[in-house]
Amino acid sequence: MQNSATASGVVGPFAGLDVPWLLKMRAEVRRDHPFLIWAPFDARARSWSYGEFHDRVGALAAGLAQRGVKPGEYVLIHLDNCIEAMLAWFACVELGAIAVTTNTRSAAAEVEYFADHCGAVAAITQPAYAELISNNCRNLRWMAVIAHDAGVTPAQGHVVPHAEQFERLFADSANRPRRATDPHAPCSVQYTSGTTSRPKAVLWTHANALWGAKVNAAHQDLHAGDVHQTYLPLFHTNALAYSMLASLWVGGTCVIQPRFSASRFWSVAAEHRCTWTSTIPFCMKALLEREIPKRHTFRLWGSAICEPPPFAAFGVKIIGWWGMTETITHGIIGEVDQPNTPMAIGRAATEYGIRITDDDGRPIAPGDTGNLSIRGIPGLSLFKEYLHNEKATRESFDDDGYFITGDRVTLLENGFIKFGDRSKDMLKVGGENVAASEIEQVIITVPGVREAAVVAKKHPMLDEVPVVFIIPHAGVQQAPPTLHDDVMAACRKALADFKVPHEVRLVDDMPRSTLEKVAKAELRKLLA
Repeated sequence: MQNSATASGVVGPFAGLDVPWLLKMRAEVRRDHPFLIWAPFDARARSWSYGEFHDRVGALAAGLAQRGVKPGEYVLIHLDNCIEAMLAWFACVELGAIAVTTNTRSAAAEVEYFADHCGAVAAITQPAYAELISNNCRNLRWMAVIAHDAGVTPAQGHVVPHAEQFERLFADSANRPRRATDPHAPCSVQYTSGTTSRPKAVLWTHANALWGAKVNAAHQDLHAGDVHQTYLPLFHTNALAYSMLASLWVGGTCVIQPRFSASRFWSVAAEHRCTWTSTIPFCMKALLEREIPKRHTFRLWGSAICEPPPFAAFGVKIIGWWGMTETITHGIIGEVDQPNTPMAIGRAATEYGIRITDDDGRPIAPGDTGNLSIRGIPGLSLFKEYLHNEKATRESFDDDGYFITGDRVTLLENGFIKFGDRSKDMLKVGGENVAASEIEQVIITVPGVREAAVVAKKHPMLDEVPVVFIIPHAGVQQAPPTLHDDVMAACRKALADFKVPHEVRLVDDMPRSTLEKVAKAELRKLLA
């Protein structure tokens, strides 16, 4: 069958390839080399070679097909970091189903939205979340539950009786599904916070995933001998593409931990001789509070900023980067082999077009701060689309085809770029993107609330946390005595825990800007 790329005469970098090809190729040329090492907190680490992992993926893909999952259908993967999360992702992708990875800190209302919006036919989860999935994803044909909670024996009472055991999904890998190779076929979905009340579903193609694997590996100078320590959540682009897929591309090794643990970081790094990690300032701040080994095997770390002076204590070169779920990899990246400007996020990556303009669309001068946009190829270097949301997809690009990121950056004299702020009213809470409007639309439904405005407050560990200013219907003096508790209860019910406000402030009025909009910059000054 002739695909669209060859039909038009344009040959893309992944013509004739897809994600199953990449895993199969690695299993053939590095069959016995460790690919994934699962390092739970309270048990011995377990290693999967490329060959063994490829066989297990085939067996699971065959089992999913036997249970009626068809190409083009969506499967919810609601798992903390574990080997089963990776087996499920690759098995769906091999079958031609679309793997939907969701944040395990999501509240019931969010999980219900994810499943209904994508039309998931099945779900794979763990004991701690089985009730949540069963009670809120009512249109599933079936769900399966793994045997543990990120390496921990589950507490009693979580497993839903009608759920299947994950281990029983596996069939004979000889019967693994076969389908036509199409790099433009849909591969996976991640839900990401936007400025509207509902997260948007970012759809990747197989070419997107391969792009992430190849370009991330190049940006990070990864090689077959590297060991990538991974503890950021695998349901996000960072760990999935920056760490795991990039390791797969070069035939390296990826060590998976359940989550970040400052007390276990260095011991795992030493045991597996880790050379690379993708990290965030929160993690580095926590590691500063512990003893740093005089000798270790790390050669590079990647984070939000280049060479932050407080973290020189680790004795590792730290390259900065900027990227989004929609960009698959880094649109801005630090230099591996050259000096970087400390506290910058890097320079424009060679694979993209980066534009920084003022509010009138004019290029800014060095030293100024402007709006960041990025140009690439949808379905290859940029996401394919926002699933079931043609309007949002269309409106996320400007007339010149640049993706509007909503971030503001400062251009430096030497071409380096520093991060400025988020023009789209976004917060960054411990590495998670949070839309202020998503929180506000929950709070405004609480009886007694007339108006609500959420802003970010600086936090020493989490970077930012949400704080809400509320004008009660009858004024502060006449506000219901339970209003604070009612607001917090509504947020805990409808939102992931990291989106729940850290403070609720009742006010009789708020500062206003043009057209009576709340002047959030003034509210932030009040917090400072």
